[in-house]
Amino acid sequence: MRACVCPSLRHKDVCAVEMCVAEKFYYITLLRDPVSRYLSEWRHVQRGATWKTSLHMCDGRTPTPEELPSCYEGSDWSGCTLQQFMDCPYNLANNRQVRMLADLSLVGCYNMSTVPEKKRAQLLLESAKKNLRDMAFFGLTEYQRKTQFLFERTFRLRFIRPFMQYNSTRAAGVDLDNATVQRIEELNELDMELYDYARDLFQQRYQYTRQQERRQQRIKNHLQQSHQGLGLGVNLWPSHGRQSSVSTLEDGEGEREEREEGEEGGRTEEAGSRLPTEDYMNQIINRW
Repeated sequence: MRACVCPSLRHKDVCAVEMCVAEKFYYITLLRDPVSRYLSEWRHVQRGATWKTSLHMCDGRTPTPEELPSCYEGSDWSGCTLQQFMDCPYNLANNRQVRMLADLSLVGCYNMSTVPEKKRAQLLLESAKKNLRDMAFFGLTEYQRKTQFLFERTFRLRFIRPFMQYNSTRAAGVDLDNATVQRIEELNELDMELYDYARDLFQQRYQYTRQQERRQQRIKNHLQQSHQGLGLGVNLWPSHGRQSSVSTLEDGEGEREEREEGEEGGRTEEAGSRLPTEDYMNQIINRW
């Protein structure tokens, strides 16, 4: 299996990856808390980063300068203050996660005059939610261990070492007052809604997968005890999938993850019919 990174998605905090299994493509993505992601992109731009090589292709063409004006003059926007970053109405950092997950063709791509603003926002948000649901897998930056758990169970792979949860990021080091935080949340209103939705769905999938794993373990233990009582020494529970230079997760790691990360349960926005799981290795598909 190889990972094919989509060349149009270049920012480190918003990435979609095509998982290529037997020449069939599965899209996955990681979402991040919108305020932290926005601050991280500002820091990135402040150090001189640009997206000049990004074509922003939509419906077979790139946007015109009138459709997508630049926020700065010159070669880059290095040294810009957070206030300047927030003040640009054309800043693609605003609601970046929704825009990059949504089908822009529904709203005339980057032409803001084709659909009223309120309707445009609604269409983009619903499209982003749908595409997120339909992806083979998505994770959350703020929940590294649970993201690893779901990835490994979805694709029946194991990472060599457990993910680490780092909280001392550049975004975390920015000292903000309440008014600035509120302004960033307003600029990223759609991303805030998408992230709440994604967090709820993520928690549902995680809890469901944990419950299924525990249920299978109980059945396995019961069968082993029953056959031991009959004097049978045969392993009746073969392992599935494959491991590639991996270390398995120990029993009870899910509980440790919950204690370490201190996560909350989410609302039930998606019906149970949307829940796991999809066995990509064996091509036996049961939609989330």
